[in-house]
Amino acid sequence: MTGPRVAILDYGMGNLRSVEKALERVGAVAETTSDHDRIRSSAGLVLPGVGAFPKAMAAVRDRGLDEVLAERVETGVPTLGICLGMQLLFERSSELEGGQGLGLLEGSVEALDADGLKLPQIGWNGVGWLRASRLTAGLPDPCAFYHVHSFAPVPERPDDVLGTASYGGEFATAVEREPVYGVQFHPEKSGDRGLRLLANFAAICSDTAARVAA
Repeated sequence: MTGPRVAILDYGMGNLRSVEKALERVGAVAETTSDHDRIRSSAGLVLPGVGAFPKAMAAVRDRGLDEVLAERVETGVPTLGICLGMQLLFERSSELEGGQGLGLLEGSVEALDADGLKLPQIGWNGVGWLRASRLTAGLPDPCAFYHVHSFAPVPERPDDVLGTASYGGEFATAVEREPVYGVQFHPEKSGDRGLRLLANFAAICSDTAARVAA
């Protein structure tokens, strides 16, 4: 049985191939694309990214990906933001000169309150889950994932926070408001547990597509 087709949104920033390979390993049919028609025909979307928030949002808008992404979320297509891609899901960021995000989740992206620890945070950090979720099914609590970041979202709605970690201070590192999901860490760099999370996301995409087709 063929897995769900998942579009990895290509806006010119991010480790796209490693995300694509990880999704393929868990059975998804992954495609890196900025073509709107290909995005509209996919069962799930992944918004990856590394770099600075304002530059990334400018690239997303230049390709019209902000509009097609909002359209697909409105129709219930599961969407996963990874690292910078998770930050872009929010309304705004204070990074560099600041900037407006996609606004799919309320809140801002702020510098980590690291209490004197070196930034960026680079390495493994334990994530504690605040509630049950299909995205984290089968994962331990806490669960270590690989982080590389100096900023993190501050969601306005506490119910949107799925998981937290600490680096000096506590920060939100996983969010969920179906069909929108986001992780500050890199599942594609987090070994078997990262693959399990991506497999869970692929299953969500398959289940959603099946309900729509029924």
